[in-house]
Formats: sequence, structure tokens, C-alpha cells
Amino acid sequence: MNVKKNQEIEVMITQRASVTKTIAYYEDHKILIDGGYVGQKALIRIHKMRPARWEATFVRAVENAGYEITPDCIHFGKCGGCKFRDCSYEKQLEIKSQYVKGLFDKAGLKYESYEGITPSPIIEGYRNKMEFSFGDEVKGGPLCLGMHEKGRHHNIVNLTDCRISPVSYVKILTSVREYFLERNVPFYNNFSRTGILRHLVIRKSFRKNELMVNLVATSSLNLNEEEFVNMLLSLELDEKIVSVLLTTNNAGSDAVIAQGTKILYGQDFITEELHELSFKITPFSFFQTNSLGAEKLYDKVMEFAGDISDKTVFDLYSGTGSIAQLAARKANKVFGIEIIEEAVESAKVNAERNGLTNCHFICDDVAKAVSTIGEKADLIILDPPRAGLSPKAIEEVLAYEPEMFVYVSCKATSLIDNLPHFLHAGYEIRKVATVDMFPFTEHIETVCSLVRTK
Repeated sequence: MNVKKNQEIEVMITQRASVTKTIAYYEDHKILIDGGYVGQKALIRIHKMRPARWEATFVRAVENAGYEITPDCIHFGKCGGCKFRDCSYEKQLEIKSQYVKGLFDKAGLKYESYEGITPSPIIEGYRNKMEFSFGDEVKGGPLCLGMHEKGRHHNIVNLTDCRISPVSYVKILTSVREYFLERNVPFYNNFSRTGILRHLVIRKSFRKNELMVNLVATSSLNLNEEEFVNMLLSLELDEKIVSVLLTTNNAGSDAVIAQGTKILYGQDFITEELHELSFKITPFSFFQTNSLGAEKLYDKVMEFAGDISDKTVFDLYSGTGSIAQLAARKANKVFGIEIIEEAVESAKVNAERNGLTNCHFICDDVAKAVSTIGEKADLIILDPPRAGLSPKAIEEVLAYEPEMFVYVSCKATSLIDNLPHFLHAGYEIRKVATVDMFPFTEHIETVCSLVRTK
């Protein structure tokens, strides 16, 4: 059969390439498929044909693998938020855990033990932060508010349900959308650079049961602030709205960029608790998206760190200082380094709130700041961005020669790329574990301990 680009063909999926990609063979051609499950006979659409391999998108299952389930969200398949609503949670955990272990084994990275995966304490409504976008589902259609459509970033899925968000989020989203629909306020169009409404960002404190609602729009918005706030406060929610904000964003980028934030009601923060420590969360400060899952992740970090009662600890890429402050309850001294100024200021405030006098935060680039601390680290905790550590940062942190590193990675392939540098410097991988912070998505947190042997 002479296959052409954009043609649909049937194949048997035989391997998994990543958490969301699979592999099949057609005659002598290897095909990388976006989607699908091992064991399915699938209809796929070819979109790239290279000598080494073809690439395709999953269209539908012709024959099931046997472990699929009926999706419980009407938006699944169109919304870009979830990947696995047609697969049991137990199977998701298996796929994620085997994927990370496979990366280590394929790279020839030896370890003493692989501890598998820790599930999220809750799998529905677990996200403490969601960024919803204003737009339209079809060009020229009515105002929509929701998530970007899968594979079509400029289309917005008009959400009426979202299983990974708390129930209150959909109630707020629906009310805000209807409010602006009635008033004919247009969304901001990134192509024409016209319009007003951009995003709706909602944050929740799970332990304090507080909500922050942040409307993001251009400066052209003429908002009846009292009316808008009263509309939100009139909603019957399980949580209490303690913060309503209006953020101005006139930038061309589709990202949420704050060019000024005004408090319309309450305060400009919510308060969350992790392991009895209190954290003040401001509109744009980083905080782990799954509050209850974060406790499981940090438990694993501290377990791998072992006894640190008399040790000096560096927490690099410390964000708002969650890990640093947990370590400070046991360690002799802790230094957190983070380049984002707002996050560092939040970390300092949080440490003071928690009465931690042995925890110090520095605002600087990790590659530069580590050499200026003037202390020797016994343990260095690394929690870098998705891209991992830069070569310069690796050089700087290795120069400290701590007894141990505990590396926390939100992108396992970046961790795999970084680890050979540590092995070459005389460290051995002791323990590896994964933590599922994002059920029904492809994301995984990996924790790895490295001990200096020479």
C-alpha cells in the first residue's frame, strides 16, 4: 500500500515511547504516535514521513487494549488539559512509573533502588491554581472562557465541567463568562491585538479553604467593580472568597503578564498550610499546584535526605521556600537561592511567619550565588525548572562537593541529561522515586538522591 501524508491507516500499537506517545510499525516503517495505548488496534493519521520514522496522531481505537474506561468529562479529547480520562488511575501510575524507570535503564544509569510511584492523595479537584482563557471556539463565535483546545492553541474550549479543578472554579468561571456575555465585552484577540478580556486565574487554599479570583484584562476594561465583586460574593461556594483582583495586561504575549494589579475586594494573598507550616501565596508567586500532593513530594525529599539535624542545607531554585522551610525544622542551617524577587520576598515572609530563624533566602542566579554564600553545604537540594541545570550551574554546585544531593525534577529527561555530570564527579545514584502530582496529565515529579563516594 502506498501511504501518503495525511492518510489514515490502521496499526497495532506495540510500545510506549513516552507517557503520551506510543509506537507502531507499518510494513518496515516505525511510527511515533501522539496518543494511544499499547495493545490497541488504532486508526492513526500520518503527518510526517521521514526515512527514520513516520509521525502520526491517534484518531480512534478500532480494537481496545482492554484497560480503557469511559471518559467522565464531556470535554475530554477536545480540551488540552487532560490526557488520561479514558484510562484508570492505577494504569496511569503504572505508565508513568515504568516510563521514568525506563529512562534510567535505557541511559545505563545504575541506582541502588527504584521505589516506584507515590499516588496523589486526591485525584479529582486537586489543582489549587487554574488559568482560564477568554476567546472563542470558532472564529466570530460568542465569548468563551475555558482551556485551550487540544492541537489548536488559538481555540478555546468553553468549559462547563473540569474534573481536575475544584467544583467552585467552574461555578465562578460560568458566572464570569455570563457576566461579560451580557455586557458584550470582547476578548483580547492575539492576532488583531484588539479586545479586552484575557484570563481568569483562580487560586485555592485547601487547608484554609480560601479563594483568590484574579481577572486579567487590558487597560481598556471599564468595569463596574462593586457590581462584579457582588456577583462573585453572591455565589454559593464551599470556600470563602478572600481576594478579588484586577490585573492589567497590555502585552502582546498570550501569557499572564502583570502590568499592575488592583485589589477589588479583600486582600492580595491566600494562606496555605503544608505540614503545619504556613505559606502566604500572592497572585504571581510560584506554589506547587497540588497542595496535598506537595506534602507527599516533600516527604520523599526529606526521606531521601536522611538525618540532617547537624547539617547545613542549600535549597537551590527554592521558589517560595517550601522545601527550605521544611528542612529548616530539622537542619542546623538552610540557605535558599531563587532568582525571582517576588518569590524570595514571599519566602522571607513565610519563614518569619513560621518562626524559622535558621532559614536564609538569597535572590540571585544559582550559578552565581552559590559561590558567594561562604558556607559549606552538607546537603544540596535541587529543584530546577523543566529545562534542568545549565552546564554553568552544574559546575558551580559540584564544586561544593556536598555529601549528598537530592534532585527534584519535573521533567525526567532533563534529569537524565544532568545526572552523568554528577556521576563523573564521583557521585552515585542511591534512590529514585516518582510522585504523581498531576493525575490525568502527562507530568511526573522525580526524586533522586546522589551520594559522594570519591
